[in-house]
Amino acid sequence: MSLNTIAANQIADQFQGCHSVWLFGYGSLIYKADFPFIERRPASIDNWTRRFWQGSHDHRGTEAAPGRVATIVAQAGAVCDGMAYLVTPEVFAHLDHREKNGYLRLTTAMTFEDGATVDGLVYIATEDNAAFLGAASELEIARHIARSAGPSGPNSEYLIHLAVALREMGKTDPHVFTIEAHLAQLAQPAAAGAADIEGA
Repeated sequence: MSLNTIAANQIADQFQGCHSVWLFGYGSLIYKADFPFIERRPASIDNWTRRFWQGSHDHRGTEAAPGRVATIVAQAGAVCDGMAYLVTPEVFAHLDHREKNGYLRLTTAMTFEDGATVDGLVYIATEDNAAFLGAASELEIARHIARSAGPSGPNSEYLIHLAVALREMGKTDPHVFTIEAHLAQLAQPAAAGAADIEGA
């Protein structure tokens, strides 16, 4: 599948004729809602888990050196926590561009914190997209993120903002939090080195 998914997403009009639709966000969409929305509610989707297995050639990395960002992968019994937004169809022109690096709009059932369920949309970068980097240990992912940056800023900012947002929601994610801990440890030698230079 092509790196750029804008055309594919514009063809796939899953909720044609609807005045509004729920969108589930599990990565940067949790903390960066740069689009108008009618309502915003914490939600989760079942049998999916968040993983930093997707390459970012346009936001947190470059074509020559892609960063790593979140996608979700199927896992029986898993629960992925995130944020749901009620939006109008016009919003997808912006979102399709924002999520163009390998993400497809797919339908999903989501559950709100009060137990109510609704069908909506979620952007998923599946393993057959050209930007998919695949599985790696949390330490390897942290090392990759630590050295990556793109037009939207350092890759580490994406990971840290997501970890903070999940904590503010009262949610845990061992994958995200373990990468965050490795990132903090990797940053310590650099900070110590900078202090040594300043003191010299």
